[in-house]
Order: sequence, then C-alpha cells, then structure tokens
Amino acid sequence: MKGIQTIAFDADDTLWVNEPYFREVENKFCGLLEDYLPHHTVAQELFKTEMQNLPLYGYGVKAFMLAMIETILRVTENNASPALIAKVLEYGKEQLAKDIELLDGVKEVLEALKGKYRLVVATKGDLLDQERKLNKSGLAHYFHHIEIMSDKQEKDYRKLLRHLDCSPEAFLMIGNSIKSDVLPVLAIGGHAIHIPYHTVWAHEVVEGEVKDDRFYSFENISAILPQLLS
Repeated sequence: MKGIQTIAFDADDTLWVNEPYFREVENKFCGLLEDYLPHHTVAQELFKTEMQNLPLYGYGVKAFMLAMIETILRVTENNASPALIAKVLEYGKEQLAKDIELLDGVKEVLEALKGKYRLVVATKGDLLDQERKLNKSGLAHYFHHIEIMSDKQEKDYRKLLRHLDCSPEAFLMIGNSIKSDVLPVLAIGGHAIHIPYHTVWAHEVVEGEVKDDRFYSFENISAILPQLLS
C-alpha cells in the first residue's frame, strides 16, 4: 500500500452499526402482514419493491419506508388499514432517531491515522440521515471531506477523485461491502480494504473471490493499522 495519500471510509457498518436496524424493522414489518402472507414471502415482496424503487428513491430509511408502504398496498390489494401505514411511519421515525453505536476500534484507528493521511468519508444514502449520523457520531472532525453519494459506481468514485484531486493509485477505500466499496474502486485503479460485517443487505452480496494485488481483507478495522503505519 505504498503511495497511499487519501483514505476513504464507508460509514454504515464500517464506522457504526446500521444494517441490523433495518433487519429489526423488516422483521416487525413482516409481522404486520402475517394475516396476508407468510413472513418470508413478505420479506421477498419488500425486497422486490426496494429493487424496483432504487433508481427513483436511492438508499436509506426514507426509501425503505416508501418501499414498505408500497408493499402493504400491493399485498393487501389496496385494502390496507390506515393503521398499518401509521405503523410503518412510526418504525421509520424510530429508526431515524436511533443513537449512533460506533464499531469497536473506530475512534482509535481514526486518531492514529489523522495527520498521516487525508481522511474522507465516502458513503451512500439519504443526505439528511447520513449528515445526522455523522454529527451524532462525534467523528466529523477527523475527516478532510464528507461525500454522501447517491450510489457507489465507478463513475461516482471517479467524480470523488476529481473533486479530491487524487489519483486512483493514491486512493484507498475501506468498507464492508465488496460490491460497493471494493469492486468499483479496483476497477478504476484504486486500492480497497474489505472489513466484513456480520449482517449484509442482500443487494450488497456478491459471489466469487476477489483477486487483485490492490485488494486487502482484514477481520476488523483495528487490524489495518500495522499496514498503514509501517
């Protein structure tokens, strides 16, 4: 990893807990519709709605809420009780108000790297929600730049690197998603570290092994320090 100047961190499930909260809400949501369909079928219908709506609403809690409401209307054939819609809104607002739970080692890693590299947040999702989480996390002061992206494709990373005036060879992305944090960065010539998280959204799952000289995988975020401080 010689020549790295800029290190970008994914936020959700890399810096703090996120996906488990979605799964908690999904489980409660499936229970709301158990009179109509089995739990696993409701989950499938919800995921189908989310995928269809991604180009319209993007990622985040608000998009998730809209997908739940749309799924209710479809599953109930537009005969849903208003109370079901009210429950979804309640779940969403509760999720948006969640406290931020930092993952182990995050503060120590940022403290150790600050001043030695240009540190950046590169995350996707809803602008207001991601800004809220970053502000509540207490981590904002570690970062030179915050980039909240509508998606994480090659073109999105190229745009970020242009903004940072950073060459791909000097850029390292750290995140929990092979699909979003690793593959597109490697494709444009950058470096990527994968730090697995125990809960992964189905949309982020990819099959196969990544083989690239610029790809690294560590069990936890603290394990990257010997590589970056040597």
